[in-house]
Amino acid sequence: MAKAIHTMIRALDLHRAIAFYDRAFGLRVADRYDFPDFTLVYLRNAENDFELELTENKNRTEPYTLGDGYGHLAVSVDDLAATHARFESLALNPGPIKEFHRDGALMARFFFVQDPDGYKIEVLERRGRYH
Repeated sequence: MAKAIHTMIRALDLHRAIAFYDRAFGLRVADRYDFPDFTLVYLRNAENDFELELTENKNRTEPYTLGDGYGHLAVSVDDLAATHARFESLALNPGPIKEFHRDGALMARFFFVQDPDGYKIEVLERRGRYH
C-alpha cells in the first residue's frame, strides 16, 4: 500500500515560514537541501513522520498565487481552546472556533489560521475521525 510521507507548499521567505510552523505547530527542520535555483526544507514533529516540505524558489520576489484549487492542510490537537488561545497570544490571528453537528451530535470543532504565504491550515480538536 502507499504511505503518505509529505505535502509541499511554496514559501516566499523560508525563515518566516519556518518560524511560523515552529511557533504554531512545533514543526522543526528535519532536513534541508540547497540547490542552485531552490531550497527544500522538510518539517516534522515527534508525533508522526509525515512531513511538510517547504520549497523556496531563489530570486523570487512576488508572492505566490494560491489559485482556487488549494483547500487546506489539517492538523489535530488535544485541546482546541488552549491552542486557539496560544495562537492569539502569539498574534497568529486564528479565526473563530466553529462546530459542525451531524444528526444532532458534535462532529467537529475547529478553527483556521493562515501561514505567512496565505496557506490555510485547519486546526481540529481530536475526536472521532479527526483523531
